[in-house]
Amino acid sequence: CLLTVSSPTYLLPENPIKEKAKAYDGNEAEKPARHQPNTYTLIKEQKADFLEKNQEHHSTTSQSRSKFGDQHSIGKQSQPLAKNAGESQSGFHKRQTLLLVLLITVPLLYVLWSGMPSLLDATLSSRDTQILQAFRTRMKKLKNTYQSQDPNLWKRTHVFLEKHLNASHLHLEPAILLFTAGQEAEKALRCLSNEIADAFAFSQNATTIRIDGADKAILNSDIVKLEVDNELSSGFREGKKVAVVHRFELLPAGSTLIFYKYCDHENAAFKDVALVLTVLLDEQSLRKSLTMKEVEEKVRDFLWAKFTSSDVPTSFNSMDTDKLSGLWSRISHLVLPVWPEKSLPMEGCE
Repeated sequence: CLLTVSSPTYLLPENPIKEKAKAYDGNEAEKPARHQPNTYTLIKEQKADFLEKNQEHHSTTSQSRSKFGDQHSIGKQSQPLAKNAGESQSGFHKRQTLLLVLLITVPLLYVLWSGMPSLLDATLSSRDTQILQAFRTRMKKLKNTYQSQDPNLWKRTHVFLEKHLNASHLHLEPAILLFTAGQEAEKALRCLSNEIADAFAFSQNATTIRIDGADKAILNSDIVKLEVDNELSSGFREGKKVAVVHRFELLPAGSTLIFYKYCDHENAAFKDVALVLTVLLDEQSLRKSLTMKEVEEKVRDFLWAKFTSSDVPTSFNSMDTDKLSGLWSRISHLVLPVWPEKSLPMEGCE
């Protein structure tokens, strides 16, 4: 008998995807039907979600702006700081530059300033030397010519006028000399006073003003005062450096008050000049034994009698003892006697 052998049957599994689908469908079918949300609820939820997201975005943006504002504020604050720092640095550089300029300029100015007086002094010294040398030369010549004169006359005159010629000394007042003599030395008095005045003027390249009291003795006092004032002021303004007034005792008494203006110790009209006055005494000779103080007193008493006596002409009446005392204090800086000479040069005796 024949045996029937059955071939084995192989079952191929179905597609996995389809199996999962079926399983899913089965599960869904087994689950009870859920409640489906309506359209209004969905819209509300979407709106809430949108508002939430919009709020988060707004918050993020605000934070970003806040950070940016803070950074911008910090930047603004840093700008003045940087500006101040720049200005401070610029000011520091300016101060450094100024200090450097001062360090260079001040010593330079000091050198120039200290050098200028030296140069000026050198120039003045050279001029002073020339003036003094010219004056000494002339005075030496005069001393050799007028050999009969007292050595004190040369010494005192020399020192007195040299001091005034020296530009390093301030000229606070004019140099006033008064020479006197007896009748026997009238010519020597005129000649020597002229020569000394010319020596003083020549050393400064100037000329001499000459006034003779004998020419004005009989004139009105006020007229003489105006004439003398005009001669002195115009001459000194023209550059003349010395005036000789011969025979001072013959001037009308009141007219001599004009010498307050030119011989004052503090307020003289011209301070860099010299005035040489001569007084011829009534007595025949002046003793050589007299001291300088005695000679000065003799001249003072003579002028007192001459200018205040009741026997003098009317033009002299405007003088009194107080005025004469003030005049004498101004003209008696240096009173020196002149002795007669055996022979006199023609020059200087006009």
